[in-house]
Amino acid sequence: MYSQGLIGAKTDTEETQEFLDAFQARIDAEEKIEPNDAMPSAYRKTLIRMMSQHAHSEIVGMLPEGNWLTRAPSLRRKVALLAKVQDEGGHGLYLYSAAETLGVSREELTQELLSGKAKYSSIFNYPTPTWADIGVIGWLVDGAAIMNQVPLCRCSYGPYARAMIRVCKEESFHQRQGYELMQSLTQGTDEQKNMAQDALNRWWWPSLMMFGPSDTDSQHSDQSMTWKIKRFTNDELRQKFVDATVPQAELIGLTMPDEKLVWNESKNKGEGGYDFGEIDWDEFWQVVNGHGMMNRDRLDARRKAWDDGAWVRDAALAYAEKQNNLKSVA
Repeated sequence: MYSQGLIGAKTDTEETQEFLDAFQARIDAEEKIEPNDAMPSAYRKTLIRMMSQHAHSEIVGMLPEGNWLTRAPSLRRKVALLAKVQDEGGHGLYLYSAAETLGVSREELTQELLSGKAKYSSIFNYPTPTWADIGVIGWLVDGAAIMNQVPLCRCSYGPYARAMIRVCKEESFHQRQGYELMQSLTQGTDEQKNMAQDALNRWWWPSLMMFGPSDTDSQHSDQSMTWKIKRFTNDELRQKFVDATVPQAELIGLTMPDEKLVWNESKNKGEGGYDFGEIDWDEFWQVVNGHGMMNRDRLDARRKAWDDGAWVRDAALAYAEKQNNLKSVA
């Protein structure tokens, strides 16, 4: 079956090889696919999975940072963190809206998250016990997000690509904000320096896991690349992130928690790059499958927010219905 965005769907027998070839020709010509365009059902399903997971990650990602809003060490830091958390909520809104252009409702996507059926980024299932965690989230987590999301600005699906332009601009600010916080800690007392190094030690490997499984184990990467939803593989993006981040750590006096990290002149077609140690994929899959340190807490918090906000949704719908009735009478 293939979807025509919000217009409807046609039967399996109409998804012919001729249609698939014509669709791929549009992709290869760098044309943007828009909501009302005919598209393969698998293309639509892939986009919904990616955009919903992305949106869920933005919303769940507010939780570990929101945990520190009342404990930020200064008014300046609190205002910056408030703005960042607000931005993340906005990113979720953009992405849910983009997903809705494919005919799926936001409530349906939310219920999939709350039931545990839908995934969000594994990185948000780690705790934030110190203030340095907020800095390292901005620096590493948002830095990894930027590395992954900038190519999405050229995604073949128009609404997703356009949503990512603003998201990436704001994530870039978040990354600089986090790096500046880490730099301040490394220039502080010995206790603050140690706090910064400890946070880096705990978040480095989960940050590398953010790019997803290795290319040999990825189930969706090849097809997403063919459709130009993605422009780089998981391992390519991970390598770019390592090469960009290691010099940043060295500049502020932090040490990467990887004894196997070494510069390799022959990498990246002779341009050089870092070799790094093996990622603990058992840990990755355990967290992805719901067994991380904060999995239960994160979903419980989202369920509570959904239940507590029911009256707001009901009131908004009632108001909209009343306005529509008044217009019809007029």
